[in-house]
Parts: sequence; structure tokens; C-alpha cells
Amino acid sequence: MDAKAVLHRYFDAFNCGSKAGMLAELADEVAHHVNEGQVRVGKELFSQFCDHMDRCYRETLTDMVIFASEDGTRAAAEFVVNGEYLATDSGLPEARGQKYVLPAGSFMTLKDGKISRITTYYNLADWIRQVSV
Repeated sequence: MDAKAVLHRYFDAFNCGSKAGMLAELADEVAHHVNEGQVRVGKELFSQFCDHMDRCYRETLTDMVIFASEDGTRAAAEFVVNGEYLATDSGLPEARGQKYVLPAGSFMTLKDGKISRITTYYNLADWIRQVSV
């Protein structure tokens, strides 16, 4: 299994706004560990998360570097999130179309050629600072 190819397809789909393309790379019972949030299990909850994100944010990932373990069961990506805050997200500052640039990373477990765990990290305090000016 080529874990790097799986991640490339997943992140290419993200950048193209293709939720279907992202879902195609996920295991049915994917565990999605959201930054500052609860773990969501399954493609349906991941799909709902994507819908929410699409309402509130427009994001493109750049400067992508993908790493993978030799056995292809673990992989990670470091990237820069280039975004626009479109609609106010619950508990966060008011959205006014603010732009932000934020370093981030995702860590993944792969099983049978599919992503079975996604854990994404970014500095929420930095994001709040950027959208609060």
C-alpha cells in the first residue's frame, strides 16, 4: 500500500472541494479526532463535519509535505492553511470574511488502503488572533 498516494488523493480532494473524493479515501469507521473537539467515528459524521466547515470556512492547503512509515500504516502531512472565515462558528469570534494563514498538521492511521484515523492540529489561539483584528 502506498500511504503517501492515499494522502495525496485525500488532500487533493480537499483542495478541490470534493467531499466525495475525501470520503473515498476513508475507512467506513474512520475515527476523526478534531482539533479542540470530540472524536467523531464513521463516514457520516465526517461528512457532516465537512458540511459544517464548508459553511463557515473556505480553505486551501499549501506547502504540503507528506511523510509515511515504511509499512504504510501511519502517515502525516504538514501544511499551511490559507483560509477565509465565511460564517460565524459557534463559540468563536464573529465572521466578517477575515483571511488567515495557519500552519497545521494531520496524522493518520491507514488500514487496508484506507484512512482509519485522522488527527489534525493547529494553533487555535493563533487563528483567533488572526480573525479578531
